Amino acid sequence: MTKTISISLSPNTEKDDVALAAGLVFQPWRWKEGAVAEELEKTFEEKFGLGSCFAFNSGRSCFLAILSAINLKKGDEVIVQAFTCNAVVNPILRSGAFPVFADIGKDLNIDVVSLKEKIGPKTRAIVVQHTFGWPARIREIQEICEENNIYLIEDCAHSLGAKSNGSYCGSFGDAAFFSFGRDKVVSSVYGGIATANDLALADGIKRFREGIKYPNNLWILQQLLHPIIMEIFVLPFYSLGLGKIFLAGAINSKILSQSVTAGENRGVLPDYFPKRMPNALALLAINQLRKLERYNAHRKEIAEFYAVKLTDRGYSFPFQNAGGDEPVYMRFPLIVKDPKAVLMKMKKNNIYLNDGWCDSVIVPAKTSLEKMCYSPGACFRAEEIARNIIDLPTSIKISIGDAQKIINLL
Repeated sequence: MTKTISISLSPNTEKDDVALAAGLVFQPWRWKEGAVAEELEKTFEEKFGLGSCFAFNSGRSCFLAILSAINLKKGDEVIVQAFTCNAVVNPILRSGAFPVFADIGKDLNIDVVSLKEKIGPKTRAIVVQHTFGWPARIREIQEICEENNIYLIEDCAHSLGAKSNGSYCGSFGDAAFFSFGRDKVVSSVYGGIATANDLALADGIKRFREGIKYPNNLWILQQLLHPIIMEIFVLPFYSLGLGKIFLAGAINSKILSQSVTAGENRGVLPDYFPKRMPNALALLAINQLRKLERYNAHRKEIAEFYAVKLTDRGYSFPFQNAGGDEPVYMRFPLIVKDPKAVLMKMKKNNIYLNDGWCDSVIVPAKTSLEKMCYSPGACFRAEEIARNIIDLPTSIKISIGDAQKIINLL
């Protein structure tokens, strides 16, 4: 049977994760309340030198908590970069604020010149995304925020373990949020951490969490079933087509949840955001966090292999020189002339590289730009990148041999 190579179908899941999830399925008394979420928070504070940490059921919930803590008012503006996910924009809309989009630089992160141009009298916060684990120019942006009395919020959904100037991403802003989504640096299917270096913000996030509940048991069960179903029923049979049918059936029958709902593409968050981090998902997250160094070392090895081989073949890719930074390479982005043709050729060889980060400046591609308050043409470089980018996998499931196969097809 041909091995399925994928960039986003549970790329972190290993046998121990499946066994843990399977055991928890039959222990519903451990699903909601427990001490593990607090253990996860303390681990984050100590391991990454962060301020106060608070666990939630997703990065979206984390961001909502932070936005609540800074007391956004209707009509306030929050600057975000184009070439981002609607999971970042929707919490801003839910909070009653208005997203303002800045263009990106060659590193796929927010462009400092464009950022300065977007700051206005209603700007309350700037969200800095470390795209695909590549640190943004965070020191410069930190100075801009201080000069303008604007909150700096780091979006670390892609950058767990990445460093800039010797310090971990997430430690520079007034607040930051991390995601443990199914294809992030570590995964508990859903989950996240909000952190605040400002005491007033930490109090605000804590109060916000005290006012929300845990997700219901059905939602928790959907997340616990995800690694089991993906590893046993979907991925082994994906090349035969049966895996795709099983996955679609599991989602349509509500056995599994979607990563991004149709409502989110239209600017509406589902009712399971915001919620607290359930104990069961905290257990999955802790188990993955123990493997972070191994995962990120592997990502670096694969990314460096791509870089050497693709440079020899004349390909262009954004991540050229890390300088003093230490990226984590959640993806390896590549600029190509005809991404759709490349994705199709890969698919014919049982390599699935369409992770949603293409075709639109706000992903996934089905996202309504109008509902996101984005005007086409506003961010030229981001739109050009979105038209010409593909991402190569770097996860623990990708071997050097797999990477060479991808390079040969390119």
